[in-house]
Amino acid sequence: MAKEEEEPLSPMARIFQSSGADYCTVIIVGFKTKINPDVILDDLKQNVSKHPRISSKLAEDGARWIKTQVNVEDHVFVPDIDPDEIGDQGDKFVEDYISRLTMLPLDRSRPLWDIHILNVKTSDAEAIGVIRSHHSLGDGMSRMSLILACTHKSSDPEALPTIPILKRRENVSHGLRNTGWFLSSMFAIYATVRLIWNTIVDLLLLLATVLFLKDTETSLKGGAEAESNAKRFSHRIVSLNDVRLIKDIMDMTINDVLLGVTQAALSRYLNGAHDKTNENGGTSRPLLNNIPCNIRVRAGVLVNLRSEIGVQPLADMMAKDSKCRWGNLINIVVLPLSIGPETDPLVYLSKAKSTMDQKKNSLHAPILYLIMSFIVSVFGAKIGAALFNRLLLSTTAFISNVNGPTEEISFHGHPIAYIAPSVYGHAQSLLIHFQSYADKMVISIAVDPIIIPDPHKLCDAMEESLKSMKIALLGKGLLINEEVSVRVNNMCK
Repeated sequence: MAKEEEEPLSPMARIFQSSGADYCTVIIVGFKTKINPDVILDDLKQNVSKHPRISSKLAEDGARWIKTQVNVEDHVFVPDIDPDEIGDQGDKFVEDYISRLTMLPLDRSRPLWDIHILNVKTSDAEAIGVIRSHHSLGDGMSRMSLILACTHKSSDPEALPTIPILKRRENVSHGLRNTGWFLSSMFAIYATVRLIWNTIVDLLLLLATVLFLKDTETSLKGGAEAESNAKRFSHRIVSLNDVRLIKDIMDMTINDVLLGVTQAALSRYLNGAHDKTNENGGTSRPLLNNIPCNIRVRAGVLVNLRSEIGVQPLADMMAKDSKCRWGNLINIVVLPLSIGPETDPLVYLSKAKSTMDQKKNSLHAPILYLIMSFIVSVFGAKIGAALFNRLLLSTTAFISNVNGPTEEISFHGHPIAYIAPSVYGHAQSLLIHFQSYADKMVISIAVDPIIIPDPHKLCDAMEESLKSMKIALLGKGLLINEEVSVRVNNMCK
């Protein structure tokens, strides 16, 4: 077979497809109109062969991609659905359908993806498209670049979506750069020492996590059985402008805000889960703090290791020697979560920013990538997957954030209402994905229903936590825009 017809898997891709870590992604796309399956099939027939990953299958040893002929009909499923039978239970039907999918493995004799078209009306869409693929095909950035390449602006059907432009936040202030050489040199020495120290501490904590340091057993934490259990997916759409508003007022990044909201929401959920009962009346009596003391809750967070941050054009990602190469150029960072009741919800934001600043000043992620690459190349993917799984087993949750298009997009005349990505196959019972889309932030939650029976409660906690932060800013007089203040007051009613 010609060399160009085969390509080796990256180290992380080999881990994701290993028998000890079979990770798959699910992208739930809500459409504003019913889906025409013929349009989907025609587009795939014309374009699927142009993408090497989508038109390749795994070799039997799981180490190489092999170019193959794709029969599109084998990858697109359109179940016969009776709307009268479903009635107003469209959301539950979709959740049940996708949950069943997580128990059906992808066929490794052909390319590892499929598409399910559900012409079912839900609370947020007229129809649902489910794109399922193996994580070894590429990470969230790669998948989003592919979606953007296949769609057009809803406002201009001839124009491609605008790629969101992201810039790295500067660690050195403009004023400090203009100081004399002595102060600049002292700061450079301090920054270098801090970088080395943070990296050493993070790597030691990582080693301890793999060996013995585990999170506290709570109503959120699963065990080894979570990776083989069926998953259940739910999502909630909130205002991206609200997130940006908090970001600007608190002088932090969107990731800082999302982590702060996550900490507040998990604190709400755990406080309710440990709610005690009034022995006299037998009724639930919420206390200020029902969470056990000295609780340890951590989350694995995926970090993009490309030099170019954010989603890049598909052509750039597929180009040879590209700095933003398609694939799984990611690794995991373990973040400690501040869990506990706070009378001021803005405290969660401050703590989140402090945690994120410390992790940004660390080489933990790229060094761990090199270590995992070495382990995979020397000891094999199975050992690498076992270590990766052990890291996940010791933590409670998994968090990811991917930037989406800055305006609404359409696929061949099918306007998209939202995009909700998620993952299954991990040894964790809680996975939280954030996906921006136009002026929306989609919070997508995947759970092991044996551990977390109702993911909608977590969605409620996320939404309420974001609202409480805006209300707190209004109470402190930090929201001076009259229109924003009116919106917040309306939320309180």
